[in-house]
Amino acid sequence: MTTRSTRSPRRRTVIALAVVLAVLSGFIVRLVDIQVVNADSHITDSMKVALGASRTLYGTRGEIVDETGQTLAGSILLYDGVLDPKNVGPLTRRNDDGERVEVPWSQVAGEIAAITGQTAEEVQKIVADARADDPNSQFAYLRRGLTTEQYRALVDIGAPFLTFDAHPARTYPDGAVGGNLVGFMGIDAAPLAGIEKSQNDCLLATNGALAFQKGKDGVVIPGTERQQPAINGGTLQLTINRDLQWYLQQLIAEQVQDMVAQSGSIMVVEAETGKIRAVAEYPTVDPNNVDASGDADRGSRLFRNFFEPGSTFKALTAATVLDAGGQTPTSTVVASSRETFANGARVSDAFNHEAYEYTLAGVLIDSSNAGISKFSERVDSATRFDYLKRFGIGAGSAVRFEGEQSGWLRPASEWDNQTTYNTSFGQGLTTTVPELVGAYDAIANDGVRMPLSLVESCLKPDGTVVEPTLPEPTRVVSEQAAAQTREILENVAIQANYAEQIEVPGYRLAVKTGTGEKSDGNGGYKAGAYFTTMIGFAPAEDPKYIVVVTLDEPTKVTSSAANAPAFQKAMTQVLKTYRVMPATTAPMLLPKFG
Repeated sequence: MTTRSTRSPRRRTVIALAVVLAVLSGFIVRLVDIQVVNADSHITDSMKVALGASRTLYGTRGEIVDETGQTLAGSILLYDGVLDPKNVGPLTRRNDDGERVEVPWSQVAGEIAAITGQTAEEVQKIVADARADDPNSQFAYLRRGLTTEQYRALVDIGAPFLTFDAHPARTYPDGAVGGNLVGFMGIDAAPLAGIEKSQNDCLLATNGALAFQKGKDGVVIPGTERQQPAINGGTLQLTINRDLQWYLQQLIAEQVQDMVAQSGSIMVVEAETGKIRAVAEYPTVDPNNVDASGDADRGSRLFRNFFEPGSTFKALTAATVLDAGGQTPTSTVVASSRETFANGARVSDAFNHEAYEYTLAGVLIDSSNAGISKFSERVDSATRFDYLKRFGIGAGSAVRFEGEQSGWLRPASEWDNQTTYNTSFGQGLTTTVPELVGAYDAIANDGVRMPLSLVESCLKPDGTVVEPTLPEPTRVVSEQAAAQTREILENVAIQANYAEQIEVPGYRLAVKTGTGEKSDGNGGYKAGAYFTTMIGFAPAEDPKYIVVVTLDEPTKVTSSAANAPAFQKAMTQVLKTYRVMPATTAPMLLPKFG
């Protein structure tokens, strides 16, 4: 029999056990709620407390590559070395005998400094200064922008108080090759110039983040990490050829120096597509060392500058009168070296000669201002203006390069007596190299002007390929007029006084030169200062590539003959690079005089 005295302790034991089980159940329910049911929300809330931390996960900026996929701009990993001042101290290592020995902090600081390029005293001062500001400090930069080699060497030291934050940095493997086009980045990773800036939407990476909690000792608490992934930038493919760009940059640098010019450029365009294969300039910029270049050299003069084109425009006038004026390459005018026209305008040639019965071909071969002025009378000014607009003069290019300028062309209704004739030989207006190349592309490409392009495509991280939207090709002149103009320009290459200088054995060329006067800024021209141009295409019978060479104020030779050596070498290299076959037919010679 259970007595009252024995039942009372047992009842109390059961009640106590029930209370313990109830409390334990409550703890278990709460633990499941915290660690399972609402774990995500609790961890998110916990990130807001003092021990919460986060780290940026850097996306990689997209590459810029040439037409063959060779890298012009890419990204590498650099490392920011971070010290934990609170926990900095001696290290324990095994010596050669296998015994554990203590290495003092002063010695460790020296080992670190030998890798980072600092002194041991500088490394120790970083820690001392951080502790002076906050005795519990766990963060101080050792050195930012460490290379991979430095990072690996520092890791080998085995210091637990030294950590690293990796982040991408921009690099340009070939230095100045294409630097005028590619552009460069600022120290804050912002694009500042060129393709880097104008195509930033393609190249831009989106950074992610890693959030976590740390204990008092700085160790990350397991299970507290939450990651938002970074998104890399796209790959931007340009139309230029890196190897050709390199060669032409060396070539134009040599020509500028030989002719003692202020600057120069070479541009190459594929006639059938309008794709730009090279834009070589000197002086230029190395994006790896922007400070070594002056402000004027940190972009593209070729896109930024405009000029009076001079006699290169005679080909445009010839194409116009062939197309709209009922002329042929052997149509004639009588012109002396100085002509006064019915409206009072006066036009002079660069050389003295008696009155010649020039053919249209002969006018371009001798580059007669008076002769082309007389031919221009066979088409009214309004029509010539319309043709110049169709040739793209004054419209800029479809490239829309950062900082690009356009030429200046007044409506025909605003032409005065002199301008009416001057425009026929490239004065009284301005153009740019891209505009001029586009105009010659219409002549080379059977009368159709193709929009110029510098960007091939953008390959997005998800595999999507985005191609640039370009204007439709423009019919400028008829196929016949374009073919006849090509014949004339080929005869210029054969019969002009610089013919031997530009000859490329085995190939038929078409070419024209221009010597434009330079403004003095006060409504006149600078004495003896010229902007010289030589532009042409090959093969003349089936044009594949257009090449233009410019020099700004050459002083050794002040005429466009200064451009001939560079033009010949540039055209030769272009034909080799793209394996263009030599000619199998002979050109048709045209007479200079009627």
